[in-house]
Amino acid sequence: MVAQLESYGVEYVFGTCGHTNIALLDAIGRSGIRFVIARHEQAAAHAADGYARASGRTGVVLMHVGPGLTNGVTGVLTAALDSVPLVAIAGDIPSYYHGRHPHQEVNLHADADQTAIYRPFVKRAWQVHRAADLARFTERAFWTAASGRPGAVLLSVPMDHFSRPVPADTGSTRPLAVPQRPALPADVAERIADMLLAAGRPLVYLGGGLRRGPGLNALRSLIEHLDIPVVHSLMAKGTLPDSHPLLLGMPGFWGLATTNEHTREADVVLALATRFAETDASSWDPRYTWGFPPGKLIQIDIDPAEIGRNYPVAVGAVADVAQAVQAIDATVRARHPRPRQRDGLRETITAARRALFTGSRERGAGDDFPLRPERILTDLRSILPADAVLVTDVGWNKNGVAQCYELPDEGRFITPGGASTMGFGPAAAVGVQIARPGRTVVALIGDGGMSAQLPALPMAVEQGAPVIFVVMNNGSHGTISDLQAAHFGQSYGCDFTGPDGKPYSPDFAALGRACGADGYAVTSAGDFGDALRAALAARRPAVIDVPMVNEPVPTPGHWNIKDIYQGVFE
Repeated sequence: MVAQLESYGVEYVFGTCGHTNIALLDAIGRSGIRFVIARHEQAAAHAADGYARASGRTGVVLMHVGPGLTNGVTGVLTAALDSVPLVAIAGDIPSYYHGRHPHQEVNLHADADQTAIYRPFVKRAWQVHRAADLARFTERAFWTAASGRPGAVLLSVPMDHFSRPVPADTGSTRPLAVPQRPALPADVAERIADMLLAAGRPLVYLGGGLRRGPGLNALRSLIEHLDIPVVHSLMAKGTLPDSHPLLLGMPGFWGLATTNEHTREADVVLALATRFAETDASSWDPRYTWGFPPGKLIQIDIDPAEIGRNYPVAVGAVADVAQAVQAIDATVRARHPRPRQRDGLRETITAARRALFTGSRERGAGDDFPLRPERILTDLRSILPADAVLVTDVGWNKNGVAQCYELPDEGRFITPGGASTMGFGPAAAVGVQIARPGRTVVALIGDGGMSAQLPALPMAVEQGAPVIFVVMNNGSHGTISDLQAAHFGQSYGCDFTGPDGKPYSPDFAALGRACGADGYAVTSAGDFGDALRAALAARRPAVIDVPMVNEPVPTPGHWNIKDIYQGVFE
C-alpha cells in the first residue's frame, strides 16, 4: 500500500498512531513518505486539508479506530464541504471479530460499521473485507477524491489486513489515471456567448472552483473584453486581484450595497463553479441579493447536483469550468472582436472599493489599545510580504479579511467556507506551510479558535514550520457574543470569564514558548508591528497574542437568522 501511495505522488501523511494502524506506519517509516504527527485527529485532518489547498495535491490523513475516527469527523467534513480532495485512511477492528464488540469498536446499534459515521458527507466510504482488495480500493479512493467535484473519501481497513501477505507487486497493479473533465459543447458555448453579448447588465459570479491557469486567464480576457463586473464567493477571494477594476467583491450578507445592487439588477448572470451559498445570497431573499427571474442564470459546474439547486437556470451545463470559460471567451471574441466599454462602470466600482479599503485602513489608524480589528489587518497588510498566505479561522479574522482586507495580487487567502469550522486555522496553516515552505504563512485566528486546536503549536514546532499564529484575542467567541447581545440584550455563555467573574484569557504567548515556539505578548498598539517584524525575521514558529476589542463585522446584506431571533419566520 505504501508503494502505491508513493506511486501516486504522496509525500506527506498527516495523522495519529493507534494499535490498528502501526503496521502501516511501520511501512511508511521505511519509505520516502513523511508522517506528520498531529496529536489529535481533527488537527491532522485540517493540516492535510491545508496541505491539499496549498499544493493542489490530494491530502492524506491517517486515523485509528473508534475515537480516533470520530475525532477526525470535523476536519474531514470541513474538507468535504469545501471540495478539497482528501483521502482519510482509518484502521478498524480485526475482521474476524466482527459482531463481538472488540476494543474501541463503534458498536452500540450496528456492528463494525464505523464508515456509517462518515457517509453523510464523504463522496464514498470503503470498508475493506479482503487484503486482496486493498490496492483496488486505494486506487478508487484517490480517483474519487480528485475526479469530478473534488472531496473527501474514507478507506476503513481492518487492522489484520495491514498484516496479511499479498503479492510483492500489488502496489503497482493499480496505476492512478488522470481524470478527464467534461468540456462545454460548442453549441452551448455559442448560446452562452449570444446571451452575454445581448445582455444590458451582465454579471459574472465566481466560485472557488477556478483558481489558476488558462481558465483564469480566459476569465480575465472575457470580462475585460465585454466589460462585465464580477462578484465572488468567500472561497474565491484572491482568484482575481482585489485591485481589478471590474471586481465588486462578495455579495450577500457581507457584501457592499453596490455589490448587492448589481446582483439584483443583472439581466444575465454567468455563475462559475459556485453553489449560491446562503451567506452569499442573503438567505436567498430577492429583496437583498439575486433576482431570478427576471434575471437569467447561466450556471456551469462540475457537479450536476448544483445546477438549479437554489435558483432556476436558463442554461445549465455540467462541465469543467476552466475549459468552459476558454470556450466561451473564444466564441465571444469570434462573434464580437471589438471590446466593449460600459460608461462609468469601472470608475463606479473602483470608487466603491477604494472607499471600502480606505475606510478600513482609517478605522485601523488609531493607537487605541486593545487594538481595533482593523488596526490588526492594517498592520498585517503593510508589513507582510506580498505573497504571504493568510489562513483564517472563523469570526472577525475570516469575515474581516474577506470583506475589507485588500489582498495583494501575489497573496493567498485560505478559509473554511462550507462548514465555517472554528479551529480550522491553526492546524491548516501548518499544512499550508509544509506545502509552501518558502512562503510566509500566517494563521489569523481568534482566541476561541486557538484554544480549539492547541495541538497545532507542537505540530508546527516538530515540523520546523515557521507559521506565525496571530491570535486576535477579545476574550470571547466575539462574533456570536455580539450577535446575542444585539438580539437578546446581553451576552451569556459566549465570553470567557474566570471564577471571580472577571475576563479570563490564557497567556497564548507563554503557551507558544512552552511548546518551543517564539511568543510575543502585545501590550501597546505599536507592539504588534514590532512583534510581526521580529517573527518574520526569525523564521520560526511564533505566537503573537494581540488583545483586541470586540467589534461587529459590517454586514450590509441580510441573513435570515436575524429574522428568527426577532420572531419572523418564512
